[in-house]
Amino acid sequence: MKSSSYLDALIKKFSKLPGIGTKSASRLAFHILSMPTDEVESLGRAMVDLKKNTFTCTICGGIADSEVCAICHDDARDRSLICVVEDAKDVLTIEGTGEYRGMYHVLAGLISPLDGVGPENLNLRTLAQRCGSGAVREVILALNPSIEGEATSLYLAQLINPFGVTVTRIAHGLPVGADIEFADNATIIKSLEGRVKISR
Repeated sequence: MKSSSYLDALIKKFSKLPGIGTKSASRLAFHILSMPTDEVESLGRAMVDLKKNTFTCTICGGIADSEVCAICHDDARDRSLICVVEDAKDVLTIEGTGEYRGMYHVLAGLISPLDGVGPENLNLRTLAQRCGSGAVREVILALNPSIEGEATSLYLAQLINPFGVTVTRIAHGLPVGADIEFADNATIIKSLEGRVKISR
């Protein structure tokens, strides 16, 4: 028995979203079907508004409601510290900790020659300008520990070092609560390399 063509169409749309399989898409579509009409219309408006009214921040490359995002606009942030991330969702992840009070720079990708992505395809021009301004003391590379992430980190270190700015990167290793016996060799190596001193 065929279901509604409208329901099938929505399931197909949801299935195109990252991380959403057919079952999850089906659950979402049926949930939409059960929602009051005004809530569905409000959800639709929110998605359209997001697409129409958001911009790329001219300073950091993150998501903004105007030319400059709220973080770059905040005078209380430490402007001498820049955390470099792959994409805008990484900013939300780090901000979610409530611990980091510096600035950000969104690359909008990673160097990946196999995919045809080189340094010229990344948001690097403004990063170089920021590092060359004399106001930045440290750049933290918060990129995924993949081959592409490592290649991009090495390139960025070479790009930034001539400006006299300290380049660091987040430690990679065992997540909190993980068992060493289940970790792969690369993770254990990164954990050892990223070890920190325990205060006495």
